[in-house]
Amino acid sequence: MGDLEALGLRIGLEIHCQLTNLRTKLFCSCSSDYRGKEPNTVLCPVCSGEPGALPVLSEAAVEDAVMVALALGSRLSRRTIFSRKNYFYPDMPKNFQISQYDGAGGMPLALGGQISLTEDKSVRIRRIQLEEDPGKLSYEGTIETSPVTLVDYNRAGIALIEVVTEPDIDSPREARLFLQKLRSILEHLGVSDGSLSGAMRCDANISLKGGKRVEIKNISSFKDVERALSFEITRQRSLLGRGLAVKQETRHWDDARRITVSLRVKEEEMDYRYFPEPDLLPIVLSDEYIEKIRSRMPPLPEERKRRYVQELGLSPEVAEALTGSKNLADFFEACVRLYPDASKVGNWLAGDLLAWLNRMELEIQESKVTPRHVVEMLQLIGKGTISGKIAKRVLELMMKTGEMPSVIVEKEGLVRIQAAGELEEVVERVFKENPDAVRDAIAEEKAVHFLVGQVMRATRGRADPQLANQLVRQRLRGLRKAEG
Repeated sequence: MGDLEALGLRIGLEIHCQLTNLRTKLFCSCSSDYRGKEPNTVLCPVCSGEPGALPVLSEAAVEDAVMVALALGSRLSRRTIFSRKNYFYPDMPKNFQISQYDGAGGMPLALGGQISLTEDKSVRIRRIQLEEDPGKLSYEGTIETSPVTLVDYNRAGIALIEVVTEPDIDSPREARLFLQKLRSILEHLGVSDGSLSGAMRCDANISLKGGKRVEIKNISSFKDVERALSFEITRQRSLLGRGLAVKQETRHWDDARRITVSLRVKEEEMDYRYFPEPDLLPIVLSDEYIEKIRSRMPPLPEERKRRYVQELGLSPEVAEALTGSKNLADFFEACVRLYPDASKVGNWLAGDLLAWLNRMELEIQESKVTPRHVVEMLQLIGKGTISGKIAKRVLELMMKTGEMPSVIVEKEGLVRIQAAGELEEVVERVFKENPDAVRDAIAEEKAVHFLVGQVMRATRGRADPQLANQLVRQRLRGLRKAEG
């Protein structure tokens, strides 16, 4: 962190979150279920910009956006308007976007607010606005070399909220953590499913001391936000180190090559030529309306985290990991209903299970593991059928195959060895194969651990550790007596 501070690093994010629980687009009755549909089939005269077609605002979208603003502690504007953002938009049939702007006679839906990353670090929110999503561009090859640009307008008009932060983020890792926390809040509110492809996209603004601000577009995953920012820090640092200028521009994140490439010189606000949208009435929010929305809000991640710590006895670190995703927190609670030792459940989920999810780049709902898998594994540990070490192997196979733990244990021969007779044969073999270690263990207490470790290794971790330790020491005592 100190090295990044010395660079004068400043990072701000612009996050576009689709309101995925809505049935229609923002300004028309077209279905919001556009994924998997044939290109350019989810369209109507309104969202395709036909002459004379007038937009009608979705009230449900306003309710969701107000709820998000309240959850982030933002100040809601009592009166706000929509504006036309005019620019060359090949992915907008109208060639302009209906958005909000703190100018042109209006204000964004909300200003201010924050998200706490740690006890002593928060990221401030600059504004929250409601707008429509553009369509989707795709290329044959890379954006630089493709001779053809394909446009699918099905997504055009989908309701978005844009959350813009202040440049309070100090590292790529903090940027990723901020996005994870924002996604969890949106999921808990029930307004957006950030795990859906494209439902949560991010533009990042980054600058180093001595250079201009650069915007990175087309970042669609949390890992790629971290990768894109890390690449850009290296690129800008290299330029500045060679005495070259870092120009203000917009760059595209190429997730295949994991590099940023230049798109265009960065626009100023005046380039968008905002002016009030003449076909939409202002949004006026009364105190009564706002309180009605507030009363319907479900518990948020921070409240859930406090309950896990205070009522279930989880550590703050485990509670933090579990509430980083609503689906993971729901999964945890489903496990606890079946297996009431919340601490054991939480430790396994926040530790080994979450590590495997990250390694396989899966969300918990996408994995093959269910609460019953986890509970059965914990029951096998509790009965002494398998050890904690063997359980790690069982979890790995559960993640990869989806088989139940009992099936895996039987198929792989992973039942813990608790019979002294069977384990004595292994101890005898280990003593014969390691005569030098045996001599060391007779003379030095610490050397005993090596022999015990060899027994555990020979049984692939299936030996009962206490029994293995007992039998090794018993065999050593016999040898000492024979020598004495």
